[in-house]
Amino acid sequence: MPGASDQTQPVKILNANWIPDTNGGDGRFDIMIVTEDDQRHELPASAASVTAVVALAQAGTVMMWDPPNRVLIAANVVGQMPWTVRDGSS
Repeated sequence: MPGASDQTQPVKILNANWIPDTNGGDGRFDIMIVTEDDQRHELPASAASVTAVVALAQAGTVMMWDPPNRVLIAANVVGQMPWTVRDGSS
């Protein structure tokens, strides 16, 4: 995929976890990504970034994770990239 490392994988599972603050504060968020190669990645996230990631995931985008660059790619926001089309051979 253009601009991504050769370790970039499709996202199989995307979870947003909220950890409450025991003192009544806002708590914190983590995003958990599991890629098609079954690798698990956990990232701290703000409430605003979780909102944006969830919206992109629900919009029918193709989500890809580039571990070395720590980049979550949301493809096909408008149009369709050729590398996101499965040929049925997998």
